[in-house]
Amino acid sequence: MKLEIEETKPLADRIRPESLDDFVGQGHIRNRIEAFTRSKRLPSLLLFGPPGCGKSTLALLLANLTGKKFLRVSAPEAGLTALRKRLPGHDILILDELHRFSKAQQDFFLPILETGEITLLATTTENPSFSVTRQLLSRLHVLRLRTLSREELLEVAHRGAKELGIELEEDSYKLLAAMGGGDARTLLNLLEYTAELPRDKRAPEQLRDSLPEIVVRGDRDADSHYELASALIKSIRGSDPDAALYYLACLLESGEDPRFVTRRLIISASEDIGLADPQALGMANACHQAVETVGLPEGVIPMAETTVYLALAPKSNSTYAAYRTAQKEVRENGPKPVPLHLRNATSALQREWGYGRGYLYPHNFPKAWADQEYLPSELKGRVFYHAKEQGEEPRLTAWLRQFKRRR
Repeated sequence: MKLEIEETKPLADRIRPESLDDFVGQGHIRNRIEAFTRSKRLPSLLLFGPPGCGKSTLALLLANLTGKKFLRVSAPEAGLTALRKRLPGHDILILDELHRFSKAQQDFFLPILETGEITLLATTTENPSFSVTRQLLSRLHVLRLRTLSREELLEVAHRGAKELGIELEEDSYKLLAAMGGGDARTLLNLLEYTAELPRDKRAPEQLRDSLPEIVVRGDRDADSHYELASALIKSIRGSDPDAALYYLACLLESGEDPRFVTRRLIISASEDIGLADPQALGMANACHQAVETVGLPEGVIPMAETTVYLALAPKSNSTYAAYRTAQKEVRENGPKPVPLHLRNATSALQREWGYGRGYLYPHNFPKAWADQEYLPSELKGRVFYHAKEQGEEPRLTAWLRQFKRRR
């Protein structure tokens, strides 16, 4: 009976390590982990990292090493009322997905951690700076776990295959590790699927066609959402179309809202390309409208086209930089009065005050340019916009420079 129960358990649970020596990965924090095991009292910890990197396994190992009674619950399933009833008699609480508790619910742990009544070993996939209250975070030691490397996943795959009693070609192990994407749980699920295939389907080429399509995990509230978007924009800014396309695919394959992506492209067209190629903004806007019209999957076509165009376009942030400079002036010194000659005189009294007096209408002058001041007198001669010698910008500013030289 016990053997039957074991065989029905997920492979990840069946090969879960029982000692730190068997724990795979996270070499960058091994010294800290070992220091915790040697301390007289295990401190409360927050284990932060991507799915399948070993957060819960490490929490269980540390709890077991203390020899104390512990309770393991998952935040989405554990209401505070039920948790209060279950906690008495336990020294350690392993709480998975702490970020699923609201900020108000997280306050429940403050007094019991302050008194040492319980040791909390919490896990989260979300950046604790945003998902955990400052008060609770100050009472926890944060350990950031990393995605498992290809070599570490290979080690996990060999262990899993041994447990399942199967043997694979090394290239098949490498294929499974690649498809695992740094997530040991995903890898082991694929391995279990592989074990159910006929032997002739387990060779690398046949296995590639037999495995289920992997859905890339994406969480719009997690770090990866913003990290991928940042990488997309920085790849465009750096004029690398290959990297930009890769991060575009990562975003879309993770289930990202395509409108979020097209809005980022519109921003990039203005911020990073600007007047070096004024058509870029129009193209990004057209892409946004096209995606709204056709949706997915066809919407990836204009998104890919626009992404490559923006990456290849000449770059200039001169207009954005100019605005930030003007913004700084206003914020630091406040807005100055508009010169009288630029004000509209809509009443006799305003005309008496001098509103509009002396204004030169540019269209009445050659090339529609009149030599007059537009900035407030206190800012006369101040320059906010500095043109760059990129793309179309020199052409767009050439006509203005000829007048500036005459002044």
